[in-house]
Amino acid sequence: MTGEQVPVIGMGSWITFDVGRDKALRDNRAKVLQAFFELGGAIVDSSPMYGSSQEVIGYCLERMPEKPPLFSATKVWTWLQARGVEQMRESLRLWGIEAFDLMQIHNLLDWESHLETLLAHKAEGRIRYTGVTTSHGRRHDEMVKVMTGQPLDFVQFTYNILDRKAERRLLPLAAERGQAVIANRPFRGGDLFDYFARHTLPEWAGECDCANWAQFFLKFIVSHPAVTCAIPATSRTDHMQENMGALYGRLPDRQMRERMVRYVESL
Repeated sequence: MTGEQVPVIGMGSWITFDVGRDKALRDNRAKVLQAFFELGGAIVDSSPMYGSSQEVIGYCLERMPEKPPLFSATKVWTWLQARGVEQMRESLRLWGIEAFDLMQIHNLLDWESHLETLLAHKAEGRIRYTGVTTSHGRRHDEMVKVMTGQPLDFVQFTYNILDRKAERRLLPLAAERGQAVIANRPFRGGDLFDYFARHTLPEWAGECDCANWAQFFLKFIVSHPAVTCAIPATSRTDHMQENMGALYGRLPDRQMRERMVRYVESL
């Protein structure tokens, strides 16, 4: 553990930043990213798996009016160590930055080979932190094995108010090992809004300064003591403003978290 602090709300880029060469859409995403930084964000997460997202992030970063407080996080996602080295070099070019803060092995793909590279790059100062990821509640047994046996700085997996499987082993183990946790799919790919947005936000949500469902969902995640950051994705500045509101005000305590779960499960 380094003691470095990062804002608890980050930004994912799966689907939302995969807009290809469309200039109007790219310029829109630049506004979304600028709003993210202006409202207190830092961690931006991507992957070679996300189509043009890395290239679009680079396009947007070039258009920020001033140097942003970026904590850059991407992934290696390929078979074979040599291909991983090439892919990471290409990611640097696409983002237009000198070095990544965090390099993660996407969905544990060929993790033994890539972790060797990541640890060497960290020792050489070419990246700051190493990590591994999974999503959709999959491969928890293998995650436990890697988290227990390897010197990781970060782990990333799915955690939200409905998908709480990570509470059983992954979150306690990360706390025990001093590994920072990035929670992906905080809105379950948008499904949480489909399920619950037609219902009224409970009046008592104001006790932890939740003004909307996005903040309700996000504050549940980041109030877990083992969670470092949640990474919602959006293509809209108004939704970014809602998301970043979760950075501010009171967080739910253990009793409030239990109440939040009971409420959504009753709907």
